[in-house]
Amino acid sequence: MANIKDLKKKIKSTKGTLKITKAMKLVSASKLNKAQVRILGLRPYSSELEETVRTVSALATNYTNEYFKPRENGKSVVLVISSDKGLCGGYNTMLAKTVRRFISENKDEDLKFFFIGKKVRDLILREVNSGKTFTFAKADPSYEEIRKAAEEIGAMFLTGEVGKIYVAYNSFISAIAFDTKIRQLLPMQVSPETKEAIKAKYPYDFKYEPTAEQILDTLIPEVYLTTVYTCVLDAIASEHGSRMNAMENASKNCKEMVKKLTLKMNKLRQARITTELIEVVSGAESLNG
Repeated sequence: MANIKDLKKKIKSTKGTLKITKAMKLVSASKLNKAQVRILGLRPYSSELEETVRTVSALATNYTNEYFKPRENGKSVVLVISSDKGLCGGYNTMLAKTVRRFISENKDEDLKFFFIGKKVRDLILREVNSGKTFTFAKADPSYEEIRKAAEEIGAMFLTGEVGKIYVAYNSFISAIAFDTKIRQLLPMQVSPETKEAIKAKYPYDFKYEPTAEQILDTLIPEVYLTTVYTCVLDAIASEHGSRMNAMENASKNCKEMVKKLTLKMNKLRQARITTELIEVVSGAESLNG
């Protein structure tokens, strides 16, 4: 049974942990605010750019692009975007679980994994064919850094080395929620049904300056790069939100622990005082007797 001295040490230690979790929560909240502004500002541009390319490519006659061409070689690349640090709840474990499920559902594909962030890499390293881990100067990489990483992976598709490129990441929903996703980046796809719907929506001809082919040749690589960057910003915002919530829960647990330990210590102190009083009274009575 713990004595009062041990309980005091535990209370002091728990209060120290509480200070750390509170500080980490405030730091994550500040970082989340900046990351949220970035992702919510980029999403409309990224979505509109994708929609523009989808529309123009559906309306352009006899147009082909290397980013749309399927390559049936059975090899694929999966870019996994996770965090470099822990203490962020189920952020990394949920993503690792989704990646493992994706592997089991696509056993016919020769998957090679590239990583941004090391936590999920460390969890699945022995289970997969791992490739390069991209590292950056800061925790929040710039567009130029992501562009170089995306182009390196994209070149594997353009040269025919792999047939598909996927990205696995946590998509930001709100400060308290994210959605784990694996989406195909290349080859880009516009289904026949979508093409027919677009043609029905725009039954007239557009005038292009320069030509539609020149516009698409410029925009399609930009769509790919912007999509990868959007996924990275999604993952960063989700990480900060998840860590903020994890630290909030840890702070609550610390407060509950301090309360329970203090109550236990007070009960022990009260019992000791009661025992001492009984001993004093019993001694006095024996002297009077």
